Amino acid sequence: MDTLILDLLDPEEARRPPMAMKDYSDEFKADAVALYESTPGAIYKSIAADLGINRATLREWVLRDRERRGVTAAAAKPGALPREAVPSADPDERVRQLEVRVAELEASERKLATERDILRKAAKYFAGETNWWGAASSSLTTTGTPTR
Repeated sequence: MDTLILDLLDPEEARRPPMAMKDYSDEFKADAVALYESTPGAIYKSIAADLGINRATLREWVLRDRERRGVTAAAAKPGALPREAVPSADPDERVRQLEVRVAELEASERKLATERDILRKAAKYFAGETNWWGAASSSLTTTGTPTR
């Protein structure tokens, strides 16, 4: 079955009211794609929910980015493959398992750093949008009482 049809058949998304068209910056789109790509085992739905965007929007950004880079879906997220849980007695195999684990932890660290950067940018953006101190201080006298 076509993935687009599966996207349309999500009952949870069908219940939501339609979202207004939003214009996201290229930087936000790139950060969202980087977050998705650096998260082992991530699904569009969870990452999109974390960012407050539509799942189909994130999917479109990821697919466009992969197409631009010439990367297939299977090659794009090597961390998405299940890892071996049983340690091996063979030292070479154990080293390989540890290298895989280190790569997973590095991917997790990149994800957390990307999330932190997105949150910092959002906080900076919203701090500029809500200038409460300027509005409050202009209506107060030097004694802190409201002016009439």
